[in-house]
This record gives sequence, structure tokens and C-alpha cells, in this order.
Amino acid sequence: MSHLSLDEDIRIAIERKLRQTIDGIEETLHQIIERRKIRIEDIRNALLKLKPSFSFLSQRWVLEILYVLLFMGPLGFNEMKKMLDVSSRSLSDKLKSLESLGYVKRNVTHGPPVRTSYELTRRGMEVSLLALPLIYYMSSNVPDVER
Repeated sequence: MSHLSLDEDIRIAIERKLRQTIDGIEETLHQIIERRKIRIEDIRNALLKLKPSFSFLSQRWVLEILYVLLFMGPLGFNEMKKMLDVSSRSLSDKLKSLESLGYVKRNVTHGPPVRTSYELTRRGMEVSLLALPLIYYMSSNVPDVER
């Protein structure tokens, strides 16, 4: 009997869950299309509305900030700066954008000394978790698992 490594077990579990998710989405879309509740114009409009979000998420440092907060947060500015090896200006700009979009919450603790930390909001956590399988799927050689 062969024993799989933990990494292999995790990879298999993730790929199985991805396949279930993709199959579920595909089935739902087919049902909607069969009922003619969706038109090609609807799809085009939905994709156009998604474009700014994808553009923002693909900007340098955005996903890195979300993932460091997902796995390590909440964190202070300097902690993130050191972990990511990013300039203060870039980190500050991205954190402001993430905060304005509701992905990150800025917390100020009045000291002394005054401390600022950042954490993911529920929306930020959900976006991070939803993007993770997409990134994994796109960046790995995930075989097309038979149904």
C-alpha cells in the first residue's frame, strides 16, 4: 500500500473540490440557458461589469496584500511592508484602494504609541478565497478530471 504525501493529498482534495465547483457552475448555467433566462447580451454586460474588478485584482501587490492578510493578518503596515518587500508608497496606495472597495479594514489603536493594523473584511476574505482556486487552476497543470 503506497502512502501519498500530505502535499499530494491536499492537491488531490483541492482538484476534486475544484471539479465539483466547476461542474456545479456549468450545470447551473446550462439550466439557465435552457430556460432562456439568459441572452448573449446579458453575458457580455456581466463580463463588462466584471472587467474593472479583474483589472484591479491583477494589479501588482493587490493579491499579495490580500493573501498575506488572509494567512497572516491582521498586520501592521511595517510588518506587511517587510513581508512583501514593497515600497511604502505602493503599499499605502494599494491599502487605501482595498479599504475604499471594502476589502480591507484599517484599525487604529490609540496608544501611546498609536498603532495601525489592517485586516480583511468579510468581502476581502471571500474575494481572496474565491480567487485562490482560480489562480491555482490557471497556474498548475490540473488534468481535466473525468466526471
